Amino acid sequence: MTRDFSLPVLPDPTPDARLSAPATRRNLDPIRAILRAHAPQSGRALELAAGTGEHALAFAHAFPGLEWQPTDIDAGRLASIATWGALFGPDTLRAPLPLDAATPGWSDTHGPVEMILLVNLLHLISDDDAATALTEITRALSPGGTAFLYGPFLRDGQPTSDGDARFHTSLRAQDPTTGYKDLAWVQHRLRPLSVRVAEMPANNLMLISRAAL
Repeated sequence: MTRDFSLPVLPDPTPDARLSAPATRRNLDPIRAILRAHAPQSGRALELAAGTGEHALAFAHAFPGLEWQPTDIDAGRLASIATWGALFGPDTLRAPLPLDAATPGWSDTHGPVEMILLVNLLHLISDDDAATALTEITRALSPGGTAFLYGPFLRDGQPTSDGDARFHTSLRAQDPTTGYKDLAWVQHRLRPLSVRVAEMPANNLMLISRAAL
């Protein structure tokens, strides 16, 4: 049995390019549990908007049959991902690649893959960019492949907690094109994938979206 990899303690101040996010460390175990139940045993896993790289590091250890390919758009986060991997990563954790998940056509160059993971991005980008990202995800999956989309969502157009309402309003105040996406809106744009919705801690959801064989 594969043992879960515990993330190293990040020194303070950090002497290298590594970044750490408390939210990433908090949601690691619940996300890993979902992946254990539904992720493929082998193939290529493409992580979009991989952020600090802490998820990529932990999940590459947890799923040794997968070739784990992290990507991100930000140079600082790419450096962090690369440093975490160089220090602690298994051989199956690939060097990060620059990729904007909202750019049309990336599925042509980064697919097909057996798995895609996207964590906490959709509410931070515009509706148009989110629609593009979702379309590309459906095109990048290999037959039978699975995409995992984690984050907060509206349900029937409404936030489901006071905290979500405040955060959604603050995002819209900064940029009215961003903010929480409605669950039904996302599910519609993931067609023709079959989508299963799993409740997660802190009022988040995981959308488990599978391509037909």
